Amino acid sequence: MSDATRRTIRTAVAWLLSLAAALPAIVDASGIPASLPWAAGALAVAAAVTRVMALPAVDALLPGWLRKEPPPKDAEGRP
Repeated sequence: MSDATRRTIRTAVAWLLSLAAALPAIVDASGIPASLPWAAGALAVAAAVTRVMALPAVDALLPGWLRKEPPPKDAEGRP
C-alpha cells in the first residue's frame, strides 16, 4: 500500500472520530433528545477510541500498512 493511501485512511479515521466527538453539538442543534441510548453509546465509544488511538503502543498493534510510519522495506524494496 502506498504512503498516500495509508495517510488517506488514517485521515478518514481521524475525521470520523472528530465527527463522533462533535456528536453532542449535533444532537443539541438537531433537537434529538440527548437521552437516547444510542447517542450516549456512540459518545462513549468515540471517547474510548480517541483515547486508545493516542497511545503509541496501539500504533505498534496496527497492521503495517496503517501505522504512522511505513513498514520497513527489505533490500528489494518490498515491505
